[in-house]
Amino acid sequence: MNYITKGIGGFYYVKTPDGIKECKARGIFRKSGIKPVAGDWVELSPDGTVIDEIRPRKNVFVRPPIANLDVLFIVASTVQPVPSTLVLDQLAAAAIYKDVQPILVVTKADLGAADTLVQAYKTSGIPLVQLNYETGEGLDEIKAQIKDHLCAFCGNSGVGKSTLLNALAPELQRETGSISQKLGRGRHTTREVEIFEICGGRLADTPGFASLEAQKLCRIPKEDIQHTFPEFEPYFGQCRFTGCSHRAETDCAVRQAVEEGKISKTRYASYLAMYEEASARKEWEK
Repeated sequence: MNYITKGIGGFYYVKTPDGIKECKARGIFRKSGIKPVAGDWVELSPDGTVIDEIRPRKNVFVRPPIANLDVLFIVASTVQPVPSTLVLDQLAAAAIYKDVQPILVVTKADLGAADTLVQAYKTSGIPLVQLNYETGEGLDEIKAQIKDHLCAFCGNSGVGKSTLLNALAPELQRETGSISQKLGRGRHTTREVEIFEICGGRLADTPGFASLEAQKLCRIPKEDIQHTFPEFEPYFGQCRFTGCSHRAETDCAVRQAVEEGKISKTRYASYLAMYEEASARKEWEK
């Protein structure tokens, strides 16, 4: 099977059994509103210069543009920049909504305690990996998740995505951005999605994006947001009211679980914020 490793300026670089081929896409894709993206499985013309067909997708993201993701590594640092749990939860929800496994990767644990994040995600059902580059702790876990999968990094700029990629695959020697002390965030050093074969799987290096763009990964209807929080699932059907939104209703099993410490308060706060944002969305924005 052939897949797109990256696309630049109307050219697509397709990994085939015979190596990388530079291809153009058939005009019919543009007419039908479909644009080939990194991760797409494709069929090529007999001469191998044109993408003739895009195979059915498991999922597709617009920003960053990538298809058929299996695992999304959400990279967060303990400091510089301090993580926003709302942003992390938005990214995790977008992944789950698109049938992608989110995994939280905590970097810079040596600069600040990761306990707050560990507590927040303890009951979430979302795996959390703590990284220590000096000891190598956490790297084997990440390598195991990459094997046989198409994975991507995401998270705020400056959290160490390029540094992590360098640790996983030193041979790639990706440029590492420096933190801007004034802004407290990194400069974007990655310019386009590009897929590399490492650790027995495939890893997409994706453009860094600001926290305000996290919600643009996909727009989740308000009634579906509850299903993107795995820790809510055991309580579905136990609320007094059918169609409970788990916000202010009487005898809500989810709210009861929050009060009893079975669901993290920060995760629940993110749910409320995301529900509010989705409720306020205009019809044309959906």
